[in-house]
Amino acid sequence: MNAIAKITDADRLGSLLAAQRAAFLRDGAPSLAQRRADLAKFRASIIGHRKAIEDAINADFGHRSRHETAIMEVAAVAEGTKYLIRNLRKFMAPTRRHVALHMRIGNARIEYQPLGVVGVMSPWNYPVNLALMPVVTAIAAGNRVMLKPSEFTPVTNSLLAKMLAEVFPENQFAMVTGDAAAGAAFSALPFDHLVFTGSTAVGRSVMRAASDNLVPVTLELGGKSPVIVAKGHSLDQAAASIAFGKLLNAGQTCIAPDYALVHETDVDSFVGTYGRKVASFYADGPTSEHYTSIINERHYARLQGLIEDASANGARIVEVGNRPGEASMRANTLPPTVVLGVTEDMRIAHEEIFGPILPIFPYREVEEAIAYVNARPRPLALYYFGADDEDRRKVLSRTISGNVTINGTIMHIAQDDLPFGGVGASGMGAYHGVEGFRTLSHAKGIYEQGRWNLSNLLHAPFRQPIDTILNVMLR
Repeated sequence: MNAIAKITDADRLGSLLAAQRAAFLRDGAPSLAQRRADLAKFRASIIGHRKAIEDAINADFGHRSRHETAIMEVAAVAEGTKYLIRNLRKFMAPTRRHVALHMRIGNARIEYQPLGVVGVMSPWNYPVNLALMPVVTAIAAGNRVMLKPSEFTPVTNSLLAKMLAEVFPENQFAMVTGDAAAGAAFSALPFDHLVFTGSTAVGRSVMRAASDNLVPVTLELGGKSPVIVAKGHSLDQAAASIAFGKLLNAGQTCIAPDYALVHETDVDSFVGTYGRKVASFYADGPTSEHYTSIINERHYARLQGLIEDASANGARIVEVGNRPGEASMRANTLPPTVVLGVTEDMRIAHEEIFGPILPIFPYREVEEAIAYVNARPRPLALYYFGADDEDRRKVLSRTISGNVTINGTIMHIAQDDLPFGGVGASGMGAYHGVEGFRTLSHAKGIYEQGRWNLSNLLHAPFRQPIDTILNVMLR
C-alpha cells in the first residue's frame, strides 16, 4: 500500500486507473457487510486522527481555528459516514417499478450497482471534508476511487494519504498529487464518473476534458450566494447568523453569504449590529485563535485588490470588530470588512469574494431584491431572514439556487439527508443523502418476464387479438 503517489505522468495515472478497474471487474460489487466494514474503519481513522488533522490544516493555512476544523472537517465527515452506514441497506435495496396492465404477469425493478472507478478532484478550502465526503460516498456505492486534492494543502494531503493507506489498498483507493498540469491530466482520464469541487472557471475546463471520454461529471462550484434580510426582521439574529456564515473559515467557504441585500431603512442599523456581533465572536480581533487566515499570499492579494478597486471607485470600506488594524500582525490575515456603496463597475459586484468581506446592497421592495439575484448567475446557496409570509414565498418560488437556509446560514450543508449541489453556473448534480449514493451508482432497470408471456400476442404474424390490444392501449 503506497502512502502517496506524486504523479504528473499521464501514463502512470492511466496505469493506476487500469489497476483499479481490473480489480473492480475481478472482484465485482462489494457486499453490504464489506461496505459497512470499510466505512466503519474509515470513520474510526478520521476520529482517531482529529488532532493530527487540526495540526495539518493549521500548518497549511498559517492559522486555522482548531474548532472550525473539528466541526467542519472531522465531525462533518464522521457524521456523514455514520449516516451512510445507517442507511446503506435501504439505499442498496432494489426498488419496484410499475408494470403496464397488459404486462402484469412480469415485474419491473431498479437495482443499484457500482459504476466502477470514480475520480474525485477536491479544493483547498476544506481539504478534508470536500475531499473525503465524495470519496466515502463513492465507496458506499461500491466503487473504487482515485483522489486528486489541491496542491495548496500539502501537509494535509500527506496526512490523508498516510491515513487512507492504512484503511484501503491502492486498488480500492489511490491518491495522487501535483500541480495544475497533473489536475488537467487527471480530469482527462476515462473514469466511470468524475466529481469536481472548485471554481466555476476550472469546472468548465474539467467538463471539457471529461467530455472527450464521455465521462459523466458532478460539478460542485460556487458563485455569489446572496442573503436577503426582510424589512423589520430582527437585525440581532440576522447579523449574528450572517457573521457566522461569512467569517467561518475567514469566508473561504463555497456557500458563504457573498453579499447581503438589506432594506434601505435598516442598512445603518445592520452595519452597527454586524460589527458588534463580530466583536463578540472574536474578542481579540483578527489575531484571535478562533479567526482563520487566508490560505496564501496570492489569495490574500486578490482580496486586497477587490477592496482597493471598490474604494477607488467610490465605495465606503468599513473594517469591523475589535482592533481590525491588528490583522497585519498575522500573515495573510484580513479583518472582517463591510463594503457600502457598491456599483456595477466594481469587481466586487461580480467576482466571488471567498473572504471575510461583506458588500451590503439596499433595496426598497422584495421584488427589487429578487430581481437583483435573478440578474446574476444562479448561486450555490441562498439565505433569507424573515417571517413565513408572502415575501418569503416569493423569494423561494421566484429564485433558483442550489440550496436554501431560512433564518440562518450554512447549516443546510450539515443536513446529511439533503442533497448538496448547485445549478447552472454553480454546478450540476448532487451528492450527500440518497442522491449522492444514486449519483455514483448505475440504476439498472430490469424487467422480468413471467411464465405466461402475453407479449407473444405482439409477434408477427399479426392476428385479431392485436387489434383488440391496440384498441385498449390507444383509447
